[in-house]
Amino acid sequence: MPQSKSRREFLRGLGLASASLPFVLNLPSLGFANQQARKQRLIIMFTPNGVIPNSFWPDEEGKVFTLKECVKPLEPFQEKTLFLHGLCDKIRGDGDNHMRGMGCLLTGSELFPGNIQGGSHTPAGWASGRSIDQEIKDFLQKNPSTRTRFGSLEYGVMVPERADTWTRMVYAGPNKPIAPIDDPYQMFSKLYGQSKDRENLKSILDELQDDLKKVSAQVSAEDRKLLDEHTTFVREMEQELKAPARDVGHAVPETEPGVKHENDSMPKLSRMQIDLLVNSLAADFTRVATFQFTNSVGQAKMRWLGIDEGHHELSHSPDSDQTAVDKLIKINKWYCEQLAYLAKRLADTPEPGGAGSLLDNTLIIWTNELGKGNSHTLDNIPFVLVGGGLDFQMGRSLKFKKLPHNRLLLSLAHGFGHELKRFGNPDHCADGPLSGLV
Repeated sequence: MPQSKSRREFLRGLGLASASLPFVLNLPSLGFANQQARKQRLIIMFTPNGVIPNSFWPDEEGKVFTLKECVKPLEPFQEKTLFLHGLCDKIRGDGDNHMRGMGCLLTGSELFPGNIQGGSHTPAGWASGRSIDQEIKDFLQKNPSTRTRFGSLEYGVMVPERADTWTRMVYAGPNKPIAPIDDPYQMFSKLYGQSKDRENLKSILDELQDDLKKVSAQVSAEDRKLLDEHTTFVREMEQELKAPARDVGHAVPETEPGVKHENDSMPKLSRMQIDLLVNSLAADFTRVATFQFTNSVGQAKMRWLGIDEGHHELSHSPDSDQTAVDKLIKINKWYCEQLAYLAKRLADTPEPGGAGSLLDNTLIIWTNELGKGNSHTLDNIPFVLVGGGLDFQMGRSLKFKKLPHNRLLLSLAHGFGHELKRFGNPDHCADGPLSGLV
């Protein structure tokens, strides 16, 4: 019997709701999922305002290195981590370093002239090129064997509602910024339906719970484990939705304009978005994602760490202010903890229909718009890679001599089989992808 007919009969017999179809149809043992080749995935995670270099970068080079205080949460994944020191954002032109650091980070191209005035004498507009995540997304979407329901997904946590060069790092093309979704309920609705209120979301969840039970008896033990994990996730999401709106910690899409985000809910929002992100990869909704915390010049106040000052305010403190330095180390370590949680969730999730875990087939890149906050330097931009996916040799600390970060962007494209000759400003691509990664 042709697969298409079998699929129709299977779906008709179970009476599955549309919200459950994307996940169910990607279960390998049902025979509907594409299993022709290994899945490769990319996640780019952004945090703002630079780092404290002496507490961030390993002193050593090579396979033996010690993790500094800011990055100690990565200890369980040290053998799967790659530090790339010495990559610089060499894009110049209009805008201040915060603006160019954000808008040029993934595009590798200049900002257009504009009317957004930052800390420099030259105002600027949007980036003049597309970002590497979108380039890779389009490459994958052109191939039926790597095409997914969503070519890419853009997650956020406490990203300001305003749209400007400081708040956008993803670009579909010149002058085409893409806003991340920083409301977990809005993201859930995007993944599982087009519902516009909490009651409709609850209805979707009820359907999902019922459908997952129907499918459980039809699949292999490995897929049943995936179903159980998915069901647990849905149940936890349901409990979140039952909570009073004031406990959500973030304005839901239906609230009146101008309602401020709940700063103190960042830890909870982060976990919810990470869980949704991992779930979307396990279901093969997408293979390319970005995860943006706040924005360039982000002013989160991490009171749950005992810090009352805004992050950007602290980042301007001189190196001699040890109290401020200690607080900035705490902030960067907290962000690293979010990265470690993401890595753990991926590591704990088996690769559907394949070997190893999601982490074995996913490369996470943690980056920043600045190398150091108080100097606003675009040298030594943080690039910390965790996981697998692109067959880079992990478990190393590499030190380059002020190479343009465009070459790393090229390396990412090449890792997916997309052998571009240039990306962004061609002046910074002449030597091709970075050497020594594979």
